[in-house]
Amino acid sequence: MGDLRRFSSLKHLAGYVGLAPSIYQSGVNSKSMGMNPRCHRLIRSYFVEAAWQAIRTDPVMQAYYRQHLGKDVKKIIVKVAHKLLSRTLAVIKTKTPYEIGVIS
Repeated sequence: MGDLRRFSSLKHLAGYVGLAPSIYQSGVNSKSMGMNPRCHRLIRSYFVEAAWQAIRTDPVMQAYYRQHLGKDVKKIIVKVAHKLLSRTLAVIKTKTPYEIGVIS
């Protein structure tokens, strides 16, 4: 992926990885279409697989997963992968090691 500091925000990184929703806009109509098909599929699949492991080992990620129970499991995992992506970007930008179970 190169240097992640080149992305100005999490939205730009999520769009690059493919964890941001695809949006169709025409005039005043706007429609959310799910995950963006134009992305790095391999990187996205790595983050989705890492999200499955994160909900097994990280108590904060488990709580976030349980908070959304009742919805489609695949959609919840994509939310967890997006949260994991935001944590990855924060770790790289702040140059602090990742700690399991720490929120701040």
